[in-house]
Amino acid sequence: MRIAMIGTGYVGLVTGTCLAQIGHNVVCVDIDEKKIKMLKAGICPIYEPQLEAMIRENLKNGRLKFTTDTKRAVQESYVVMIAVCTPQTKNGKADLSSWKKAACTIAEAINEEKVIVNKSTVPVGTAELLKKIINARYKGKFYVVSNPEFLREGNAVNDFMKPDRIVVGYESTKAKKAMQELYRNIKCKKFYTDLRTAELIKYASNALLAIKISFINEIAMLCDKVGANVVSVSKGVGMDRRIGPYFLNAGCGWGGSCFPKDVSALVYMGKRNKAAQSIARAAHISNERAKLQPVLKLKKHLGKLNGKKIALLGLSFKPNTDDVRSASSLTIIGALKKEGAIIRAYDPAAMKNTKPLFPDIRYCKNAYDATKGADAIIIITEWREFANLDYKKIHNSMKKPLIIDGRNLLNRKNITDIGFVYEGIGV
Repeated sequence: MRIAMIGTGYVGLVTGTCLAQIGHNVVCVDIDEKKIKMLKAGICPIYEPQLEAMIRENLKNGRLKFTTDTKRAVQESYVVMIAVCTPQTKNGKADLSSWKKAACTIAEAINEEKVIVNKSTVPVGTAELLKKIINARYKGKFYVVSNPEFLREGNAVNDFMKPDRIVVGYESTKAKKAMQELYRNIKCKKFYTDLRTAELIKYASNALLAIKISFINEIAMLCDKVGANVVSVSKGVGMDRRIGPYFLNAGCGWGGSCFPKDVSALVYMGKRNKAAQSIARAAHISNERAKLQPVLKLKKHLGKLNGKKIALLGLSFKPNTDDVRSASSLTIIGALKKEGAIIRAYDPAAMKNTKPLFPDIRYCKNAYDATKGADAIIIITEWREFANLDYKKIHNSMKKPLIIDGRNLLNRKNITDIGFVYEGIGV
C-alpha cells in the first residue's frame, strides 16, 4: 500500500518506519525542513532503540521517503495517517491546533478517494470533526478511521511489530478492508469497533496504567511508615491473575508524553460531559506527590540542602529514551534548586533535552563524574548502566555515602554492605 504519514514526531516516525519495514511504501511528511534533511540522511532525531538502523535500511530499499511536500504525499497515497502532537493546555484540554492544521492541509490536497487514519491521541468525537473539515473542502469519497497507537517509548519498534492488540474504529466496510490489508503482516488480536469507542480506548488504557502506578506508589508510602516492603507487596498482589504483575513497580512518579496529558484530557472530558473522572484526577494528584518523595527522603538525612552537592542519575522519564517531558527529574531539580542545593546530573541520552530547561546545573560526562564529592545520590531513572556501576569506587569518592533510590533499582543489602546509607521507595 502507498501511505502518507503526516507528522514525524515520535508516533509518526516509528509507525511510518515500521510500516515500511513490513512491506508498504511510506512517505513521511513534516513542515520542519531541518528534521526532514536529517531523516533523508538516515539520522534519527529521537533516541529509540532499533529505529535509526531501520530508517536507514528502508531508505536504502526505497520503501521509506521523507518530504515537506504534504500535497504531493497525500495525492500519491491511498492511506493518509495523521500523527501530529496533541499537547495539553493549562486546563488539561487536548490542544488540537496542530492537528487541525494537518487535517485542513489534507483536505486541500485530496484529489481522489482516500482512507484517512487518525493516529494522534484526540478527544472523543474528533473523527466527526475530521469528516467535517474534509467535507468543507472536498466533495468526493473518503473514509475516516480511528487507529490509536499503544507504543511505549524505549520499546516502540517491538511494540509495533508484536503488539498486544490493534484497535480500529471505522464506519465503512471499505475502510475496514484497507486497515486489514495495512496490518496483514502483523500477527495479533485486532479489535474493530466504532470511531468514538476507539478514541476512548486510548485514553482509558493510559489512564488505567497511570492509576495502577499511582496506586502502588501510595502503597509504597504506607510501606515506609509501617515497615513493609513494597517490592514484596507488589509481587504478592501481582500473583493474582485478576490484577497481574505489570505496572506495579513503585517509584518516584510517572511522566512522558502520554500519561500526563492523556490523564488530564480524560479528566477534562469527564468534567465537560458531567461524568467526573475522579479516580484519574486522584492519580494525577498522587503522582505529583510521588515525584517529591526523593527530596523529602534527602532532607530527612541531610536536613537543610543549601550548599549540599546532590548527584542525579537519570533525567529521562524512563530508560531507553531521551524524552524528559513531565519527567520526575524536572520536579526534583526544581525542588532542589529552591532548597539551594548544588546539582550535578548525568543521563546517557537526555541531557541535551534537559539543558535548555535548566542551563545552570552541571551536566557530567558519566556517573562517576557526577557522584564525585557528592553529599548524596538520587537515582531518578532506572537505566541499566546505573545498576552495573562500581559502587565501591563511588563510595570512596563521595563526601557522604547516601543513596536515595527513586526506582528501587539497587539491592539494599549489596549497597549497605559497601557502606552506603540507602533509602528506596517503600523498601
